[in-house]
Amino acid sequence: MVVASLAVVGLVGCDSGETSSKGTTTTAKPVLWNPCTEIPDDALRAAGVDPATEEKGVAGVPQSGWEICGWMAPKFGLTAYTTDKPLAEFETKPGNVGFTDVTVAGRPGRRFKVEGDTRNLICDVVFATKYGVVQLEVTNRASLDGLEDPCVYLNRAGESLVPTFPQ
Repeated sequence: MVVASLAVVGLVGCDSGETSSKGTTTTAKPVLWNPCTEIPDDALRAAGVDPATEEKGVAGVPQSGWEICGWMAPKFGLTAYTTDKPLAEFETKPGNVGFTDVTVAGRPGRRFKVEGDTRNLICDVVFATKYGVVQLEVTNRASLDGLEDPCVYLNRAGESLVPTFPQ
């Protein structure tokens, strides 16, 4: 499965409030919203992807600070990422270009392209949450010709997926 760089937001990160025996306060590691467990199969099917094709991480490898889950459709792959990183970090990351405001399923987001995507294979939208960011990415299958713009697929898939994302 082709998975581009970037990521998405997470769920809840908070101070545990626990005090160790030495009197210091420890901070719990943030718990990220997990698209693999939080997006229902019905929403995935409505988005046009097969829940049975689920792949966690990048090529099956977990990424520190991220929850990543991808699924396949006949013409594209779809990946949802979560991270506690702020939206501004995406906008200043080298290689992320052409940011524009969009609305998907009634929710505002920021669409961008990956620099060097000369074949227009990838479309990404990031959505700010109170915990960080959720990123939705569609990657057209490079081996197929005559496909729609990946952002058209993303907008259609987003109608069923974006309502499941954390606010």
